[in-house]
Amino acid sequence: MTILLEVCVDSAEGLAAAIEGGAGRIELCSALELGGLTPLPSLMRIAARAPIPVYAMIRPHAGPFIFGGADEEAMLLDIDAVRAAGLAGVVIGANRPDGTLDMPLIHRLKAHASGLGSTLHRAFDLVPDADEALEQAIELGCERILTSGCALKAADGIETLKRLSAKAAGRISIMPGSGIRPANVGAILQATGAREVHGSCSSPVESVDPRAVAFGFEAKSSNRTDVDMVREMRRVIEAVG
Repeated sequence: MTILLEVCVDSAEGLAAAIEGGAGRIELCSALELGGLTPLPSLMRIAARAPIPVYAMIRPHAGPFIFGGADEEAMLLDIDAVRAAGLAGVVIGANRPDGTLDMPLIHRLKAHASGLGSTLHRAFDLVPDADEALEQAIELGCERILTSGCALKAADGIETLKRLSAKAAGRISIMPGSGIRPANVGAILQATGAREVHGSCSSPVESVDPRAVAFGFEAKSSNRTDVDMVREMRRVIEAVG
């Protein structure tokens, strides 16, 4: 079975680069520098033309994955926008203040997204008990969990990723993500047995307009999807798979 590469992008240019480089699925976001927020409806409509599945992040603002009533309303409307655009799925998740998964809220989001695919995002990595959260994710009916193994980077969470993959036993996919690059993706895949992996495949780019930086319209440097890195990730993954 082929190992699937999911690439997270936050622009039309990034989307095109990921597809050209050989991504098998897209996680569509805005503001990747904040960990990814809900993409604009216009970007969703552009992404709907992609020849590969596109899952949209459903996250209304930066900060903890703790959402109130107004946030929930926004997320439900964003799921409506994903469906209207014709995308394949959504990326959802929420925590309670103690870090556990907010199961009632995620159930409502999942129910509202009926008919769409679903990924449980890295709210999972903040839980106090990953084994309990794994069973909850299976109960939710999500297709996969995007996780770094509850570490800052997937390379540091390999033991947890291995344990989760073994416990999942085909009931849900464990998709490693965070800090995955061509230099470490092979070792992570071999250690965990994962059949899909997530990365930004991005490279730093310096601003070309000092005025935009001075006015606060643009960061001095940012990361952008690198088609050559996507290709290199695919090359390494194919060698493993």
